Amino acid sequence: MQGFNMGRYIPSDAGATSGNKIHQKRAPGTLKKDGTQIVRFEMPYAVWCHTCSPHGIIGQGVRFNAEKKKVGYYYSTPIWQFRMKHAACGGSLELRTDPKNTAYVVTEGGRARDYGEEKTREGEGGVEILTEAERERRRTDAFALLEGKVEEKAAAKDSKRRIEELYVGQERDWSDTWSANKRIRESFRRERKVRKREDEKTEELQRRIGTEIELLPGNEEDARRARLIDFGGLEGRDMDAQAKSTFVSSTMPSKSSKSKESTNRANVLRRQLLSNTRAAMNPFDKGKAFS
Repeated sequence: MQGFNMGRYIPSDAGATSGNKIHQKRAPGTLKKDGTQIVRFEMPYAVWCHTCSPHGIIGQGVRFNAEKKKVGYYYSTPIWQFRMKHAACGGSLELRTDPKNTAYVVTEGGRARDYGEEKTREGEGGVEILTEAERERRRTDAFALLEGKVEEKAAAKDSKRRIEELYVGQERDWSDTWSANKRIRESFRRERKVRKREDEKTEELQRRIGTEIELLPGNEEDARRARLIDFGGLEGRDMDAQAKSTFVSSTMPSKSSKSKESTNRANVLRRQLLSNTRAAMNPFDKGKAFS
């Protein structure tokens, strides 16, 4: 009786139900008594076959019927060995799994193809060709970036140390909360009394000069400038003649007389301030000192 197995014709007089029985071979994947089995193995990368003369290349993805066998363990992960025959030369190849590096290694009959370090050169793949100045600038920027990272690490380390010191100081200063609160309240009382005295002095000064403008606190510069000025009295000076020109005439003044009168007033005020003021610098001529 004729039959079909996996799409293959088997004659009726063969007395077998499969091609493997006709050729007396085990089907792929069947486990043998010695613990090996035949599996379909695909080459994980290109391999040079050392049996070929000259050495031939076996491309990535080429499939073989390989003998699979367990040859050891990496911790609890088994290490598998795959042994196959290269049809072009009849030589044997052996590969093993490498669980540590999650890869395959060639252990017999050949070696993995060395692709080298894959780099895209200038002018290829849309990469522009750089000038010497541009290469130097990029190299300098790379070193500057690296130095900046080192400085950041040092700054972070210093900041961490400072924060730890602050935590230690806080634990020390606030270990006794009652004493710390007492110190703060005493300091506040002293400062409050000082502020109260300063406010009273400011109010007295505003009352004497008759103003409600807020006065700023004095400083050393104000005190130094105040020591350079001394105001004196009239002390016998005849101010009647000077004052006469400041009064307006009873008759209607003309425009020229008004202008002249304003000029006289300014001159009288200027002479009066100069006579009553002894200062290091002339206020009407900046940068010029009195003789």
